[in-house]
Amino acid sequence: MADVVRFASMGTRVELHRFGAGDDDALTAAQRAIEAVDDALTIHRPSATTALNERLMAGQGAAIDDALLFDALVTIEELHASTLGLFDPAADRRFVSAGWGAIAFDRAAARIEISHPVALDFGGFGKGFALDRACAVLREKGVVSACLSAGESSIAVVGEHPLGGGWPFAISHPLRPNEILVELELTDESVSISSTVGAGTNAPERAAMIRPTDATIVSAPRCTVAVDRLGAHAEAMSTALLVADENRAERLLNGDRTRRFLFDFPRGAAIPDQSARMSFND
Repeated sequence: MADVVRFASMGTRVELHRFGAGDDDALTAAQRAIEAVDDALTIHRPSATTALNERLMAGQGAAIDDALLFDALVTIEELHASTLGLFDPAADRRFVSAGWGAIAFDRAAARIEISHPVALDFGGFGKGFALDRACAVLREKGVVSACLSAGESSIAVVGEHPLGGGWPFAISHPLRPNEILVELELTDESVSISSTVGAGTNAPERAAMIRPTDATIVSAPRCTVAVDRLGAHAEAMSTALLVADENRAERLLNGDRTRRFLFDFPRGAAIPDQSARMSFND
């Protein structure tokens, strides 16, 4: 049996496909999980995050009362460290000296204190974090095979493909949509694709990519792909690779056993550099 739901959330189109076993309400429950994350982490309408940002931008500390926001902050604190500080949802050119380094997050007290005004913008991390929640719900509901997509740049799968083996995916070249940049197979994993070029990179509300280490806007033509067991981790890594300088990029590409790819393209050209760095650690 195959089942699918489609809906709008987190500013993009979300599709959930379930195959085979599982409770009848599994996809509905997964949708609710995604919408709950959106409600907690969005900065585009009143939410727990916007309430927190109001205090942080006023230079005030704040208690974290929302359970989803608290869990997100715990995950972000870990990812900020594992990405060499390059994944930073507090990076903002308005506050050059600020960033996650200006935040003191006390998990035991569920409270944030700051040394400079900051504001949080979870961006793609929110999509991966939401897909992780939805996958957990599907597994709890007995689903053994599912594919979840948030805007096609954030994908997660539960179990194996319904015909057996991994789920095959082909990542299109951002400058040549008819060409394939990389092919992957996923089993109980997530993949995140980030790019400074191609469709969607000039969307009206898309924030500029900021390198947290020096607050510069990153505009070099680059595409990154990151695979991880968790979608939130894949999102953080693809973002970090996108803004990484040469030294940090090499360290991230060789830092662990997940699968990571970085493609640098000639500036201003639509032809990929065939010598672009690519690493496959598995």
